[in-house]
Amino acid sequence: MLNLNGPLEGEWIRAKELSRANAKRKFVETVEAHVNLGVDPRRSDQMVRGAITLPHGTGKTVRVAVFAEGTAADEARTAGADIVGGDELIEEIKSGGGKVNFDKCIATPMFMPRLSRLVEFLVLELGSVTNDVSGAIKAAKCGRIDFKIDKTAIVHVGLGKANFPENALRENIGAFVNALLLAKPVGLKKTSKYAGYVKSFTLCSTMGPGFPVTIQSLSAAADEYSKLHAT
Repeated sequence: MLNLNGPLEGEWIRAKELSRANAKRKFVETVEAHVNLGVDPRRSDQMVRGAITLPHGTGKTVRVAVFAEGTAADEARTAGADIVGGDELIEEIKSGGGKVNFDKCIATPMFMPRLSRLVEFLVLELGSVTNDVSGAIKAAKCGRIDFKIDKTAIVHVGLGKANFPENALRENIGAFVNALLLAKPVGLKKTSKYAGYVKSFTLCSTMGPGFPVTIQSLSAAADEYSKLHAT
C-alpha cells in the first residue's frame, strides 16, 4: 500500500474522493488521468509512449484476440485467449468492415505482413507482436495499459474503477507515474525528473470534472511505488 502520510495525503484523498463523488452514473465509472506534457508531438525525438501492467488491474474484463497458427495458436487457447485465428479471422474482420468483439489483439511476428490488410481497423499496441503469446495474454488480462501522447501532447489513461479500494487506486497511480517517467524523452535535459516534462496532472471520473494533483504528490507516489516493487 502506498503511504502518503503528511500534507500530501489530503490532496490525494480530496482528488480521488471528489472523482468518486462525481461518479454517479448507473455504471461503475473509470478513474482517469489526463497528463499534459511539455513535449512537441511533431518531433520524433519527443514521442512519449509506454506500457505498464497496473498492480491492481483496470477493473475491466478484457477480451483478447490472438493471430496465430499451429503451436502458437494452441498456446494462446491454453493461456486463455478469447479468440484465436489466422487468415480466416483476418478475412472475417475485413469483410465485416472492421467490426471486432475484442478489446486487445496480439499477433506472432509471422502475421505482421498479413495484418497490413487490417491497418485501417486495428492498432497493434507496444509489445503486442511477440512470440511470447502466453505472457502477452496474461499481461493484457491482468491490467496492462498502453499510453501515448496525442497531437496536443496529452496522455489519457484509465487507472481503475471508482469503486476500487483507496490503496489500490493509489498504487495504480504510482505505477503509471513511474512508467511515465521512464518514457521521458532523453532530449529533455532538465534539472529534475518533472520540470519541463509534466506540466499538469488531472484526475477525474469518466463523466466527472477534473481535479489537479501537484508534482510533489506525483513524485511521492512514484518513489513509493518504486520502493515497494524494487527487485
